[in-house]
Amino acid sequence: MTNNQDHINELLEKLNVLLKKQEHFSREINSLQIEIYNLKNAQFEQKKEEETLQNKPVTHTNFEVKPEQHIVKPITQKAEIQKQIHQEQTHENPLVHHPSPTKNPKKAKSDLERFIGENLINKIGIAITIIGVAIGTKYSIEHELISPLTRIILGYLAGLGLLGFGLKLKKKYENYSAVLVSGAMTIMYFVTYLAYTLYELFPQVMAFTLMVIFTIFTVIAAINYNKQVIAHIGLVGAYAVPFLLSENSGKVAVLFTYMTIINIGVLVISFKKYWKSICYSSFALTWFIYFSWYTFNYQTEKHFGIALLFLTIFFVTFYLMILAYKLIKNEKFELDDIILLLVNTFLFYGIGYAIINANPASEKLLGLFTLCNAIIHFIVSVLLYRRKLADRNLFFMISGLVLVFITIAIPVQLNGNWVTLLWAGEAALLFWMGRAKNIVMYEKLSYPIIILTFLSLLHDWTTVYSSYIPEQPETRITPILNINFLSSLICIAIFSFITIFSQKKKYLNPLVAEKGISKVMAYAIPAILLFTMYYAFRLEISNYWNQLYIDSTITSTTGNNYYAENYWNSDFSNFSIIWILNYSLLFAVLLAFLNIKRLKNRLLGFFNLGFMVLNLIVFLIQGLYVLSELRESYLAPTISQHYHHSLFNIEIRYISFVFVALTLIAAYKYLQQEFIKYNFKVVFDLIVHMSILWISSSELIHWMDIANSAQLYKLGLSILWGIYALLLIILGIWKKKKHLRIGAIVLFGITLIKLFFYDISNLNTISKTIVFVSLGVLLLIISFLYNKYKHIISNEVVD
Repeated sequence: MTNNQDHINELLEKLNVLLKKQEHFSREINSLQIEIYNLKNAQFEQKKEEETLQNKPVTHTNFEVKPEQHIVKPITQKAEIQKQIHQEQTHENPLVHHPSPTKNPKKAKSDLERFIGENLINKIGIAITIIGVAIGTKYSIEHELISPLTRIILGYLAGLGLLGFGLKLKKKYENYSAVLVSGAMTIMYFVTYLAYTLYELFPQVMAFTLMVIFTIFTVIAAINYNKQVIAHIGLVGAYAVPFLLSENSGKVAVLFTYMTIINIGVLVISFKKYWKSICYSSFALTWFIYFSWYTFNYQTEKHFGIALLFLTIFFVTFYLMILAYKLIKNEKFELDDIILLLVNTFLFYGIGYAIINANPASEKLLGLFTLCNAIIHFIVSVLLYRRKLADRNLFFMISGLVLVFITIAIPVQLNGNWVTLLWAGEAALLFWMGRAKNIVMYEKLSYPIIILTFLSLLHDWTTVYSSYIPEQPETRITPILNINFLSSLICIAIFSFITIFSQKKKYLNPLVAEKGISKVMAYAIPAILLFTMYYAFRLEISNYWNQLYIDSTITSTTGNNYYAENYWNSDFSNFSIIWILNYSLLFAVLLAFLNIKRLKNRLLGFFNLGFMVLNLIVFLIQGLYVLSELRESYLAPTISQHYHHSLFNIEIRYISFVFVALTLIAAYKYLQQEFIKYNFKVVFDLIVHMSILWISSSELIHWMDIANSAQLYKLGLSILWGIYALLLIILGIWKKKKHLRIGAIVLFGITLIKLFFYDISNLNTISKTIVFVSLGVLLLIISFLYNKYKHIISNEVVD
């Protein structure tokens, strides 16, 4: 027991010693903290004074360090130290209040004020100064207040003075100095251009030498200051000078040379720093000025050589400007870089093509000019490949431009079907290379070529199939056996190859990540194929009957030969319509059986069903009317002395009914397929019975017309509709299809309305009796059927 007490006493002594040491350490820590915070406070006050001297607004909170606030109790010292360390790591001073920028509107106001005061006002000021100099100069010129030489000297002095003042302020006010220097350089450009073009005080060599010196100085200043504003105002702003002083002198060569010097300065900056805004501004202004001049002032006889020369210079300059920095730094090209390169390329080609095409002496060089564009891009692509510069997508894009211009060269030198066929072959090749070799750029390039092929084919169809002139036998087209139809078949084969190849699972889609492009083209290519297949044969049918219609032209004159009138055999026009409808139905049927047996594509199935329904509706509305016109033409020809009307005018209707029946069968087969996975039975029944009733009604009218009983079709139609309504009731009860019974009731209602408001007005007593008795009996039969089979109807399952 005594030993334990002794041990406790020893431990208490050790504890007292440690507590004394802890208290000592706490005082030292507090002293160090106070000293640190005092130093920070002094630093903060010094910063405050510096900002006050520079007239900069500052947001701060005064504080006073009180040593007694930092006495730390020994027990909480560890936690307090950890808190202080955490605050130091997060750069928070517990003695200084830092207001949150999102919660303190005064700081936001201060930031806006600083932006306006330090950045915006000086730029507006220098711009207004330059405008003021320009206005004052223009006023002095118009009123002849100062001699030309004095104006130029004063202008240079103003520019040099502004430049000197800007350079002097560089050390303390770099941003403000940069704005002044850029404005000074604009004035120097301004004065030099004025001295040479307006007053001719300088020889050409001296003027351009000065501009080169100014450009070099501006480039060096922009790089040293590392400020884009100098390049913007000093270089790009200089574009406005010729237009501020323009008096339509017509010295276009001087203007373009001046622009070339500026662009070279921008090009040099592109080698050092890739300031995109500078490149964009220079690019946009140069092409805008050139295109405006070409649109309003270009004259082929006067400007042909100058236009092509500077067009090429601008194109090459911007080509190098776009490539320079990226190739030197070996950086990847972004989307905006690629867009700029493509716009530059096609502006050069488009304007160059127009210039050459407008000159009869050089019109035959269009193909060579196009080929030269391909060669330029080929040289660049070879350079990229050999030196392995930039990313591989850039190489493929430049290579694609080579293919594009070779593609464009084809129609420039050739015409007609050869253009379409060569583009089709190129599209297939590019698509195959892109998909089989997994080269994204080639597949992307194949897409616009596919569209070009399709548009070229449409152009061929439009021009060829509407060019028949009876007086020119060479314009006549032999059905099927002609080069146009052969071109269409080749395009169909190529589109089929691309479509089938794109569906092969063996080859992965390189654009699978780009869902937008891949998804659109996955639908677009098959759609183009179907459209081409359909219209290739349709146009042959239409053209055959159209040529017969044109050949049937007869000119008839009146008795006194004062008035001549042309006649055509309308049967040919009607045959054209009905055969196109028959072909459309047949095309839908063949496509349906192909999809059912081989493809089993659900989306194609929906499209095919819609196409069938559309053709059936058009046949019922237009086709049956055309068939009735053919019947009338056979029964009562108006100009039979000129044209022969055969029995085929009657027989064609039953050939058409066969196509309608095949269409309905194909639609029924579709509904049995599992890949459709949609219940169209109600819609199908509606279409089938509507078609049968419509055709039956037309057939009744047809035979009554042949029998010269045309006035009795009112009576016959009412009876026919009533009988058909009865059949629908029977079928609806038998097959337990409620929609058929409802349709029958609606049909009977329409029949009764027709009877009371249309039929009886022109019927005699016997006819009225027959109609009323017949319909009354039918209604009784329908009512009986409903009562007899009411247990079946009430227990049936709704479709």
